Amino acid sequence: MNISKKGFTTIIILISALVVVGLGGYVYFQSKNTPTTSTTTTVTDINATTTSTLISVKDWSCGDSVTFTYKGDIVTYGVVESLGKCWLDRNLGASQVATAHNDLLAYGDLFQWGRLDDGHQERDSGTTFELSDADNPGHSNFILVDSNPYNWRDPQNDNLWQGVSGINNPCPLGWRIPTEAEWDFERASWSEQNPGGAFMSPLKLTVDGYRTFSSDSPYQMPQHVSGSGIYWSSTVFEAKAIILAFDLTAAFFSDDSNSYVAYLGDVNMGPASRAFGYSIRCLKD
Repeated sequence: MNISKKGFTTIIILISALVVVGLGGYVYFQSKNTPTTSTTTTVTDINATTTSTLISVKDWSCGDSVTFTYKGDIVTYGVVESLGKCWLDRNLGASQVATAHNDLLAYGDLFQWGRLDDGHQERDSGTTFELSDADNPGHSNFILVDSNPYNWRDPQNDNLWQGVSGINNPCPLGWRIPTEAEWDFERASWSEQNPGGAFMSPLKLTVDGYRTFSSDSPYQMPQHVSGSGIYWSSTVFEAKAIILAFDLTAAFFSDDSNSYVAYLGDVNMGPASRAFGYSIRCLKD
């Protein structure tokens, strides 16, 4: 059979077109049968009263921001890396990253150990002397107590805040409260073992004060604001829980540039009664 050069070229073009159409159809139907991964995940904790939403979980890496639900509102926090671990760049409830050791907008909220973000952690929340017999008291009052073991819950529950899936974990999905060992490892890396070292670390921790639980003290308002920084760990110790604490004796700055010169104070870790109100800084699991 004789086929002209022009006719042969036409056949080749037709065959190529059929191949392209066939591959396109194959890719299309394959894509229709392949599920996609959503970048928004919403999780409701059966032990919580709120729904936690973490956005853009796909391809997330340390340094990216985290968007989640806190006290019923959508908030976005940054993330910092320290010693190979990812931390939120501010305390829960803070409106910004600290610009100074006593930055009011970076203080955040004060939690009783093991409680959910139910509003009790707000610095001006109401108070009650009625202890809770459940993990979720069902109200937003800061619970006061004048007798051992100085806990808002009776009986105590050591299983609260234990890990990323812990009961009442107030951190974003995939985040949790640090253990004693993790806080101690972080603290040991600071350039100075005082509140200055805490602020100059990648975490920029602040002296944001604390809230006490005794009726014979001015418990209505936080105490030692701009003087003490105290952070909860998830580690329990007998009837108490372990904290990271640093106290500021004095801070010295240059008169000319208002820049840091020296901090006086100390840092320690130890047990504290669970009815205290202290800060929370979340760690990526």
